[in-house]
Amino acid sequence: MEILHVSAECYPMAKTGGLGDVVGALPKYQSRLGHYAKVVLPMYRTKYLYQKEWVVDYKGYARMGDWTFEYTIIKEKSGELGFDLYLVDINGLLDREKIYGYDDDTERFTAFQIAVVDWISRWEHRPDVVHCHDHHTALIPFMFQYCYSYQHLRMVRTVLTIHNAQYQGWMGWDKSVYIPAYDTWKAGMLEWDGTINPLASGIKCAWKVTTVSYSYLDELRNESNGLEALFEYERGKCVGILNGIDADVWDPATDTYLKAHYTIKTVAEGKQKNKVSICEQFGLDVKKPLIVFIGRLVGEKAADIIPDAIKSAIYHHGDGANYMVLGSGDPFLEEELRRMAVNFKGVYNSYIGYDEGLSHLMYAGADFLLMPSRVEPCGLNQMYSMRYGTVPMVRSTGGLKDTVVDMGDLDGYGIRFNHASVDDIVYSIGRAIRVYQDKTNFNWMRKHMMGIDLSWENSVQQYISVYESL
Repeated sequence: MEILHVSAECYPMAKTGGLGDVVGALPKYQSRLGHYAKVVLPMYRTKYLYQKEWVVDYKGYARMGDWTFEYTIIKEKSGELGFDLYLVDINGLLDREKIYGYDDDTERFTAFQIAVVDWISRWEHRPDVVHCHDHHTALIPFMFQYCYSYQHLRMVRTVLTIHNAQYQGWMGWDKSVYIPAYDTWKAGMLEWDGTINPLASGIKCAWKVTTVSYSYLDELRNESNGLEALFEYERGKCVGILNGIDADVWDPATDTYLKAHYTIKTVAEGKQKNKVSICEQFGLDVKKPLIVFIGRLVGEKAADIIPDAIKSAIYHHGDGANYMVLGSGDPFLEEELRRMAVNFKGVYNSYIGYDEGLSHLMYAGADFLLMPSRVEPCGLNQMYSMRYGTVPMVRSTGGLKDTVVDMGDLDGYGIRFNHASVDDIVYSIGRAIRVYQDKTNFNWMRKHMMGIDLSWENSVQQYISVYESL
């Protein structure tokens, strides 16, 4: 099959989180199965753009409201990613460094989608599947079905994968003129709760809808930021498929970011060397268990309770553990975490910002990874930690519930808790300190989790089955 993935992110070109990792890995594994997978995303001005060679694939014109714009499609020349990577350039909209966060994001991603649909409409053939990711691309199924200029694409199969339903791309009806001329009798396919809702439109118009874990699909029927009734109504075409991780990138035996490589057989020695590197760099005690948080400092990740949880853990458990935070987000939270590094020197430290290399080193050198998320559609961090022999400490929600078995259960290798609260985190840290001191059990947990197959192979086959069902 020929599969075109349309996304706002794709690692290593552009990434802010799990969406970029998934879109950077899924097509590669689909290609390995003999399919022809492609990815198209906006041409942000990132480091990767300037490091690679590109060729112009197509130039065209399209309209957004009363504005006619020129767009250019370029293609990465080497094919080193294992799939064809295309970028869309629109002067004045997509030629920026950041992926999100601009006042005109609605215009940026609407124009991007129009350009992609117009480009596909010029192909001499039709792709078998157009696979859209999150709300930034969720208007494409509607355009295929109901926009007059693109109705010859209405039989192209579309799949929408929801990585995070909290963000839906809401637009006022005054911006309906941005969408290419469509059958106004079908305006209801754009609408949800009185406004244009791209994610809701994608759920209604795509041939199939997938979520990135089984539990997340169940949770969306009860809590999906206003779309609960829609998920219940469309449940027949929704499928939960658990993400995998790119085992080529996330491999402690070959990871170039690490100070020492290791395998299941050498996990204790290898992790200790990486832990020494972190502790020396950030002034922590290598003899104590190292508990880390890696991620965005936002409410979804329950990052707002982490400062109080660490302070309370230090109060209850003394200096029985070290704590390290890597992330960025809420400015007030960033400042609080910086202040704590001064007040709790030798026990806690932080790196405020994004550092891919440091994140890899922390997965390898930490003993425990804390994920108290309020919302976690799938979660990749806990899978990275398991791959690197770091015990995940997670709240029982979404994909965390699907991938981590509590150490109190049969063959359990992780720590799970029920509430995103300071008390639950502090109690879990107490469990972590105790199991760390039980070296026999702790080493078994490390080796067991490293032996679990977390790769994309099984998940990719499930996606192929979804495509074939269309």
